[in-house]
Amino acid sequence: MKGSPFLGILDPIIVEDPAEFLFGGALPREHADRIWTWMTRDVAPDMVTLDGPNATDAAAFDAMMPALMTRVRDVLEISKDSFEDGRRLRLQLGGDETYERLPVALNALRQRALLEKARAFGRATNATTDENALMGALQAMPLQDQAAMALLMQATVGQVANPNKLMAAVVRIAGAPSEAAVTRAGFAPLVDALLAHAQNQLFHLSPMGAFADIDLTCRALDRFHRLARAVNGYVEINRTGRWAQVLAGLTKAVSGRIEPKLREIMPDLNQAMRRRESGDRVDADRMLSAINGIYLLATVRECRDSLALNAAFEQIWNQVGQALEVHINRNLEAIKANANDSVSAERLEAGIKMAELRFNQEYADVLRRARDAAGRRTPSGG
Repeated sequence: MKGSPFLGILDPIIVEDPAEFLFGGALPREHADRIWTWMTRDVAPDMVTLDGPNATDAAAFDAMMPALMTRVRDVLEISKDSFEDGRRLRLQLGGDETYERLPVALNALRQRALLEKARAFGRATNATTDENALMGALQAMPLQDQAAMALLMQATVGQVANPNKLMAAVVRIAGAPSEAAVTRAGFAPLVDALLAHAQNQLFHLSPMGAFADIDLTCRALDRFHRLARAVNGYVEINRTGRWAQVLAGLTKAVSGRIEPKLREIMPDLNQAMRRRESGDRVDADRMLSAINGIYLLATVRECRDSLALNAAFEQIWNQVGQALEVHINRNLEAIKANANDSVSAERLEAGIKMAELRFNQEYADVLRRARDAAGRRTPSGG
């Protein structure tokens, strides 16, 4: 069905597939789509119109919510009294898994007015420097209603740039960094929300082909690292508990998506920077892949504490450093021999950009000065 399910009202808690691990406040898009289809097709086709000039908008949908929820409640009551009606309901929803997520969607619709407030709170935490004020705001949450808390934390974390700030405040409230203390204080839904958003980054790490958006990929990897570090760095997780198992599974899944791309960096780099004996030219697509690969490698270096890639990373990091020095020197020599060699100049410029990412800006500046000097040099005659 076209458009956002629930006309966007539940977007703050919807997470993208794949969603191997389920959390109390997160609604996977696959289930959201199925529940929305059920509501508009089987529960209230006379109330919600999605197409045409009189299509229902978010404001109208919000206004009809009490009547719609009453109708949903009646359908659910009927399904409880009859095995056949219960089986039909599960079929209409697309299976048992979606049926089990139905309470999350319905509870979120009841709490819909608070979801935007939770998002606003999340944005406000980005600017606050007063930990006591942040602690007070967190303690004002409905800690006794864990279902509502799960929804609010899911909406909140989606707007938080630095989740460490939240977890530092929670540990102070809990009085100890243990998993048990955080749970007793009522903040287990916050950790669940951090893990749910960490899992949500898998969606952005899936398209890893030549035309993948490398900026989106690197942002997703950095976001995963920040979220995982907020859990690992502040909570003493029970190594046999669910959080530890979820985090281990997500670390393995993210690393599994990244490692094949790391393995492509050296072939891409060598093919992009190597001179061709005849008809030499720069392969723009291959060069873009090489530069993107170095961007990814630099991001992995910053995020490696949250990944299971140490051996692969160290090997490729060292190989890339050695290969860049060789290719850059070769192209510098080519320009010294022929200052008008535009192909070598283009490769050298790309190599310096990659060296800045792999090494540092100071080294790149040294290379730029060497390039400029090579371009001014005139080879002596024999």
